[in-house]
Amino acid sequence: MRFRDPHLPLPERVADLLGRLTVAEKIALLHQHQAPIERLGVGAFRTGTEALHGLAWLGEATVFPQAVGLGATWDLDLVQRVGDAVGDEVRASHHKDPTRAGLNVWAPVVNPLRDPRWGRNEEGYSEDSWLTGLLGKAYAQGLRGDHPRYLKTAPTLKHFLGYNNETDRCTSSSNLGPRVLHEYELPAYRPAIASGAAVAVMASYNLVNGRPAHVTPHLNDALRSWTDDEVFVVSDAYAPSNLADPRLQAYFPDHAASHAASLKAGVDSFTDQGEDTQPTLDRLHEALQRGLISEADIDRAASRALALRIRLGEFDPAQANPYTQLGPDTINCPAHQALSRETAQRSIVLLKREGDLLPLDPAQAGRIAVIGQLGDQLMADWYSGTFAYRSTILNGLSERVSAEVTFTEGVDRIRLHLPGGPCDVDVFDWGNDVLALRSTHTGGYLSLHDGVLSFDSPGPHGWEVHETFRLIPQTDGTHALHHELTKTVVALCQIEVLHLGTEKAAEAATAADTVILALGNHPLVNGRETEDRQDLALPRAQQRLLQAVYEANQRTVLVVTSSYPYAIGWADEHLPAIIWSSHGGQEYGRALADVLFGDAEPAGRLPQTWYSSHSELPDLLDYDIITNDATYLYHRGTPLYPFGHGLTWAEFDYRNLTLSQSTADATTRVSVSVEVTNTGTRPVTEVVQLYTHQQRSRVKQPLRQLRGFTRVALDPGQTRAVTIDLDVADLAFWDVTSGRFVVEAARHKVMVGRSATDIRACTTLLVEGERLGPRRVTGALAAVDHDEGFGIALTDASPESGDAVMATENGAWICFGTTDLTGFSTVTVTASGSAGWITLRAGDPVDGEVLASLAVAGNPRYQYRAVSAPLTGAPLDRLYLVCDTPGIVVLAIGFGTS
Repeated sequence: MRFRDPHLPLPERVADLLGRLTVAEKIALLHQHQAPIERLGVGAFRTGTEALHGLAWLGEATVFPQAVGLGATWDLDLVQRVGDAVGDEVRASHHKDPTRAGLNVWAPVVNPLRDPRWGRNEEGYSEDSWLTGLLGKAYAQGLRGDHPRYLKTAPTLKHFLGYNNETDRCTSSSNLGPRVLHEYELPAYRPAIASGAAVAVMASYNLVNGRPAHVTPHLNDALRSWTDDEVFVVSDAYAPSNLADPRLQAYFPDHAASHAASLKAGVDSFTDQGEDTQPTLDRLHEALQRGLISEADIDRAASRALALRIRLGEFDPAQANPYTQLGPDTINCPAHQALSRETAQRSIVLLKREGDLLPLDPAQAGRIAVIGQLGDQLMADWYSGTFAYRSTILNGLSERVSAEVTFTEGVDRIRLHLPGGPCDVDVFDWGNDVLALRSTHTGGYLSLHDGVLSFDSPGPHGWEVHETFRLIPQTDGTHALHHELTKTVVALCQIEVLHLGTEKAAEAATAADTVILALGNHPLVNGRETEDRQDLALPRAQQRLLQAVYEANQRTVLVVTSSYPYAIGWADEHLPAIIWSSHGGQEYGRALADVLFGDAEPAGRLPQTWYSSHSELPDLLDYDIITNDATYLYHRGTPLYPFGHGLTWAEFDYRNLTLSQSTADATTRVSVSVEVTNTGTRPVTEVVQLYTHQQRSRVKQPLRQLRGFTRVALDPGQTRAVTIDLDVADLAFWDVTSGRFVVEAARHKVMVGRSATDIRACTTLLVEGERLGPRRVTGALAAVDHDEGFGIALTDASPESGDAVMATENGAWICFGTTDLTGFSTVTVTASGSAGWITLRAGDPVDGEVLASLAVAGNPRYQYRAVSAPLTGAPLDRLYLVCDTPGIVVLAIGFGTS
């Protein structure tokens, strides 16, 4: 059979195998769990092995730092080496048990970290989409391997598109205007796909501009335009059923119609109903019978599934594929353990350093007290691997010094009088008054299963967390024990405080010479998949502990271990030293000790902004980062710690910033050079960061934007010239007037420094690009191509394609910037939805000159009607379209002559 001949071109092999299949067999390839085809000797196949920062859910494997920690390394080579190790362990696990460990890997996550309150913040790399794209490419390249024919694994980018909220994630719509889409969202996916590092993509739960992401035209129009290779698209778990579910998206009248639309839009594999394939197959058969899809649609998706399997070497002799040699001893091997430690070291970020407390001197550190509820435990998130061993902060420090290291969790201990009798428990505060309660007698955590309370759990864990509660004071002095998962009061109880955690912690801090205070989050509580954070504050009990420990001993190093940024302004104001890292994997304790004692430097840099308060953030569901001044690109405030921030054991001097040329056009690569000097007394590595800012433009531009970075190792007193190349073409922005990227004629501020706001040198580059004057109307203006808007939402122009603008409140408007209407005497607006008035104004949406008023009748949602009126004036001014009624949907505005 020709499909088994490894010497034939891939398309021929796919075509041969596809031609041997019946329609039913081809449809069976379109579910996550593909059935075997025994008559051809084709085995079963499943998509989806989780490997975000290590092989997950399949037994013990090497656990690396969380993805946001990988992002903090700012080290593409290191991230690729981690991906390579994880890919090896996936292959090894597959050889051990192919029924459980599939080779289609669902990683990496490349959603830009737009808002730090996103529950899945830990899964992404950075708020900068360019940096995210490079890191995603690096990790995916490691997963896929470097063989010219065979894939080690088949990496799948998650989650396409515009997915950054867990709140209402299956019903909310992400408004992605053309600039946000092309400048911020799509660039995160492109590098891995265009380079071939990733070969698959997962569609996201949400809607994009009112249309489910599973039927977005961007799957084909954007994603598949970046490469000549086939891109395999999988659905997210249970998402296909959401499209027709009347309780959720209800976008299609039935499941056959929704599955047909998803298939035609580019989805190749349906992850739905777990291992029960029959509902999906029945829906696709029905869609075929009703003429909603053709056999050609089925063939296209089935071909992509088969191409993936052939590239993984499924039908080839084992000896031809080097990845078949990876055995069980690969999993958590010594080399991977060492890599885990190295990665954890290089992901650690030094946020603040005053005085000489850090790095610790083993001869002077004296007695060390580790305090805090993260001091002697490592946390696993939902996508973590299973720990083979755990090096905690306490372990790491105890191994490093000969002096005594004491440990105090610093949590309150209470006597809880439950209906079954009293019990003494330690209270762990994970924020927003959500608590975990551990028995001092058994060491088990209180959980609720099937209405029964028991202290039998190892702690918060699993998809459904049964171990978190609230203690709500009642007027009679009792407390209601409220179970978070079931949202029920399960008991009324009396509480006696046996001791306060702050008091025990203060005693330990007073008795110590140095304190390591370990605070942070639990990855499965108050911020995780399905649950966004409410704010950025530390848990109240942890904040009290912080203040009590510092008051007792000012030689305190705060170590924040968390999946996301916190607003720790009090700590920054008072403490001499603050360190952050993500949950750092199995070697975290040793890695942290290496950094604390100066054996390794804190090499990490922040991959996202740390704000002073959540009040600086826009609405979580508003994706327009440009209008909202969101992310480091547009934020006008002063961050607590800026994007790119990270201190080390020395200071640096930047001098003599030069450009290889001061004037350039869009075809030019400019070399940016600067001299960097280590002015400290220790050898260190600096991350030199290059930013630009376009100083004049037709549109709002980022205040600063990362364009490049490099690491430079410097001995004390050493100066090195550092050069970073800047492609002028990368300075382009998406011009809504022409629907393309444009490099505008303008001056650009070129800046180098230590972070987005710690700029040490700058100069100017004159770019000879296009001159964009006032918008000249040559045809209809698409409403979505506006420059600014108020009181609007982007929505689907039709179920299949296109975007429109919907007014969401009285007086909603969109602005097209300065527009030249010379020679036009009529205007035509194409609209649907609510009845009302549309007014065109010049200069201002409220009291600007009225150019035209048009009455629109109420039309069904997708039935547009063109309404015309005379244009009473045509000044060269900002053009506003104002809607007086919510629900009016505007598709386009055209101009003509009478």
